[in-house]
Amino acid sequence: MSKGLRARQDMEKERETLQAWKERVGQELDRVVAFWMEHSHDQEHGYSEASGVLGRVWMYCRLYRTFQRFHHSQLLNAAKAGGEFLLRYARLAPPGKKCAFVLTRDGRPVKVQRTIFSECFYTMAMNELWRATGEVRYQTEAVEMMDQIVHWVREDASGLGRPQLQGAPTAEPMAVPMMLLNLVEQLGEADEELAGKYTELGDWCARRILQHVQRDGQAVLENVSEDGKELSGCLGRQQNPGHALEAGWFLLRHCIRKGDPELRAHVVDKFLLLPFRSGWDPDHGGLFYFQDADDFCPTQVGERPGPCVAHADLRLSAWGGGCFSRGQPGAGLEPRGLLSASVPVLQERGCDPDPRRGFLDLAQERIQGESAMQSESRFIKKVKE
Repeated sequence: MSKGLRARQDMEKERETLQAWKERVGQELDRVVAFWMEHSHDQEHGYSEASGVLGRVWMYCRLYRTFQRFHHSQLLNAAKAGGEFLLRYARLAPPGKKCAFVLTRDGRPVKVQRTIFSECFYTMAMNELWRATGEVRYQTEAVEMMDQIVHWVREDASGLGRPQLQGAPTAEPMAVPMMLLNLVEQLGEADEELAGKYTELGDWCARRILQHVQRDGQAVLENVSEDGKELSGCLGRQQNPGHALEAGWFLLRHCIRKGDPELRAHVVDKFLLLPFRSGWDPDHGGLFYFQDADDFCPTQVGERPGPCVAHADLRLSAWGGGCFSRGQPGAGLEPRGLLSASVPVLQERGCDPDPRRGFLDLAQERIQGESAMQSESRFIKKVKE
């Protein structure tokens, strides 16, 4: 068999695999949306499960705008009810911008994070509501919150309520510039004025994320110093392969906006291929949730990690890396290995050990107290030994 014929057959097989997964993901999406539409709405108070309102408002609006089968008033009305709930109760002390992380059914704050992430998801929800409804007040809320987040990150973080302790190391987690870069994409979508406003911010975020590539390009570390150096101790050695892949996805979108094939090739190499190879469990398959760069036991060994998130990041980044590489300079970097390797993981050791069932089936089993198949991390095994 000629090499050309074999390559065409491999590509056809890959297309068939992608199509099969597209259909399955579509089915799962329908089930998830139906589940939340049935169980997440509170007719008395306007919404329930308040800690999840931020994500669902964004999701409902995004689906309403981008999928014809979800373009119906029931979904939009649910998103608007959630948005109004957030406008009434999310901010702790209006006109202050700090948002609660958890609320009761009737809107009383339960928990507040001393980070920017509740506010980031609030911004995403408001921006999507504006796009879905055309009501300017939602966009005004999103832009004002975005300006506050940028102020906290780049000028003065005191408003977050985190005390500056003398003995605490000054560290920059990758999550902060990564989330800000995602907001730049969200607010700048099809909006030339805001895209221009946040151009410099997007470049700044990309530079800060790229600083997390350390050890001569052989590791993506979760935390670095403010000047981009490796930190000492377990904080500096911490790695999160799924997080690195997610950052890679955001950076790839940034590369497309910038039209920078050189940077794209670097991102594919360091934020897709590298964390995939170094973060893969050779014994059981799948990505480790946390790792230590020197192969010590990571400090995050409490609850069983959720493999769905890390492997969703893997699949999204693999798909994105492939799409953004096709027909472009550096196309040889297309990470097909990520795609082919992640398929059996999602089937056998991802969200659901049984590929014939969906995620909600497994969730129901856990609610009923039935055990689910789990695999032990080699790091946890070291501790037990």
